[in-house]
Order: sequence, then structure tokens, then C-alpha cells
Amino acid sequence: MSGAKADKAPVDLVHQNAIHVETVRKELRTLRLHTHFSLSPHKKLHPIQDKPMSKKPQELSLSFPADFITAFHTARLEPTKKYTHPQTESQAIGWISTPLIVSDRSDRRFHFHRQGSDVSKYMETASRFLK
Repeated sequence: MSGAKADKAPVDLVHQNAIHVETVRKELRTLRLHTHFSLSPHKKLHPIQDKPMSKKPQELSLSFPADFITAFHTARLEPTKKYTHPQTESQAIGWISTPLIVSDRSDRRFHFHRQGSDVSKYMETASRFLK
């Protein structure tokens, strides 16, 4: 045990200071100062919600730059308004959600209204009495 301690060299402060100076020099060489910050259009924003009993919703302040407000609103759009085509296979299902034909409630080919028969009327009244 005493041999392991004897093999260890004493701490040399001059060499440790040289290593520290070299480390700082390398960090300063790769340092970049970022002064322009913007929103990522791919990340959904979660603003703070209003209090439940507040009278009117909280509006965005006009002190924000115009590009910030437009990026905020475009980030919150649904995918069909953001992109021209689906980005994933999951988005492809239901991407075109407009109906193929105009819905007409009077057309009996597509709307089967509820019809009652003697049996269904009997079962309806029987279920009322069983409860």
C-alpha cells in the first residue's frame, strides 16, 4: 500500500496552471457569441394559460417584433395549412378531409333514417319497465 503512494508524483502547480491555460485557450478559440435568437418553426409553443375566471383572453403584446408574432402563429397552425403535402405516413391518413360529394339529407341513398316497427316499439316499452 505504501508503494502505491510512493509511485504517485507530487502535485506540480506550474504544470497544472499550464494545462488550465491551454484548456481556456482552446475554449476561447471555439467560442461564438450568439446575439440573434428566433423561434423554431418546427417546435410547438405552449403559452401560459389565462386564469379560469378572467374576463377577456390575454392578447400578445405589441412590444414583440412582427416576425416573432408571425412565427408564433405559423407554429400553431395545423399541418394541412403549414405544408402542401403530408410529412409522415401517419399524416397521409385523413390529409384530404373535404367530402367528395355535397351532403344532402333528403337523399335516401345515403341517409337511412331510424324506422320503428312493432317489435322495436314493444322492446322499447319493455326496457322502460325493466329499469
